[in-house]
Amino acid sequence: MDKPAISPARISQAEAVRLYDRLAPVYDAWARLTESRARSRVLELADIRDGQDVLEVAAGTGLAFTEVVRRNPGGTNFAIDISPGMLVRARRRLARLGLENHRIETGSGLAIPARPESVDTVLNNYMFDLLDEGTWPVILGEFRRVLRPGGRLVLANMTVSERFGGGVFERLYRLSPALMGGCRGVRLSGPLAENGFTVRTREYIQQFGFPSEVLLAVRT
Repeated sequence: MDKPAISPARISQAEAVRLYDRLAPVYDAWARLTESRARSRVLELADIRDGQDVLEVAAGTGLAFTEVVRRNPGGTNFAIDISPGMLVRARRRLARLGLENHRIETGSGLAIPARPESVDTVLNNYMFDLLDEGTWPVILGEFRRVLRPGGRLVLANMTVSERFGGGVFERLYRLSPALMGGCRGVRLSGPLAENGFTVRTREYIQQFGFPSEVLLAVRT
């Protein structure tokens, strides 16, 4: 049986910035309800060791990045996101916890401000599910550029439902992308393999009906 087609992206990057600046005050509530298990699994698969160089792209309000900084006090921790409003929340979260060993900048996965082969691990949560498929090879190329050979890329995204009840969010997206923060179900195993990565782990997690795909890939 053929797999269901991936819905097209329906918001631009500029629209995404405006949308997530507006959503920033309430984003954490949504994320804890629907994404927390997948985000925790991303951190487990990242297997961050103290002293590493770690990058998170699309760090949002810092839900995962805070834990990265905690686990890597002797390394370098760098985070970017296209939404200034989300990063305001991330900086506040880190400041409240007294965590200082980090750098946070406004930036895009299309042009990551990092040197080639300078990163051990890249984390990326709930970004590709907003983006047009035509941008995926560019971003995966950027991930591959900044990762050292054998470096880890760990991803979580909304995916196509594989269990009962998981399709409701895709229907909401088709009704109005803004209701879903611009996110629709995607699959990344194939694009990763086509762009210089070996997929080591692929897991499906459904939380409160919300379907997520978690992937661990290694730069070849």
